[in-house]
Amino acid sequence: MLTVTLPTYLRITRASALFDMLIIAPFATPWSFGLLYPQLSNLNVWLGGGPLAPFAPIHILITCLMGSLVLLWSVRRWLEPSLELGRYDGAGRFLFATWMVWALVLGRLPVVWLFLAPELLWGVAQWWPVAPARRPQRSNKPGLKLVRA
Repeated sequence: MLTVTLPTYLRITRASALFDMLIIAPFATPWSFGLLYPQLSNLNVWLGGGPLAPFAPIHILITCLMGSLVLLWSVRRWLEPSLELGRYDGAGRFLFATWMVWALVLGRLPVVWLFLAPELLWGVAQWWPVAPARRPQRSNKPGLKLVRA
């Protein structure tokens, strides 16, 4: 199976974090979400679904709490990408995708596809096999000896 190098994997992890920061930022405050939600509703109608239901303050609270957490998680992965954080993020993406599929099954939410497709693609990318690090090769040239301290 094809693998990626660790530096490539870390670039993928950082790219996914940047993508998340751009997508999730409007979900992080009640004010930005208030501007976004009518646009999502219009987009859902344009894609063939119905208007999204109005949100009560509790729905906005939960949305903004989740948006804030995802935003912080994204910043963490952007600043210090690692194989471990990438794998955790990939697992989280598959979990999020599960709930998105659940919402799609309920019906009339084609806008969810716009979130589900990237979620699955980033999840696969972050679970892609990483090639083992290469060990430095020993030199057999005369005059070079390994010295133990």
